[in-house]
Amino acid sequence: MPFGGEDIWTNTGQLDQESINTLVNRALDADINFFNTANIYSYGPLETLLGKALEGKRHDAIIATKVFGRMGDGPNQIGFSRVHIRQQIEGSLKRLGTDHIDLYQIHGFDPLTDWEDVLRTLDDVVRAGMVRYIGCCIKKR
Repeated sequence: MPFGGEDIWTNTGQLDQESINTLVNRALDADINFFNTANIYSYGPLETLLGKALEGKRHDAIIATKVFGRMGDGPNQIGFSRVHIRQQIEGSLKRLGTDHIDLYQIHGFDPLTDWEDVLRTLDDVVRAGMVRYIGCCIKKR
């Protein structure tokens, strides 16, 4: 989360692209290749900065990102609806500059969307080749 801070992420996200590139390169040089992010972290710029840092090195990295949080004002800009998941996976792929996400995780709980619909949508993005594996990252309350 130290990439691209704005709004509530300002205090954690103060690294510039050069510093991020250095950090990512050091991680890869030390055989650390798992990069965990979320669309909501900095509301997208974190994924963009990570994607730029991984340019030409994507084959060396395992990228995880998540979906759930509010990404805009509209009713389809939060949660696990098919519309939101599809919009967010497409946005994450573009920001990360990749054709697939290695691990795509639901990142919260959505009482408004049926779990069968959520899992069907996640299965669809896997079958489409956008995602390799799915997971769940929900904070215990």
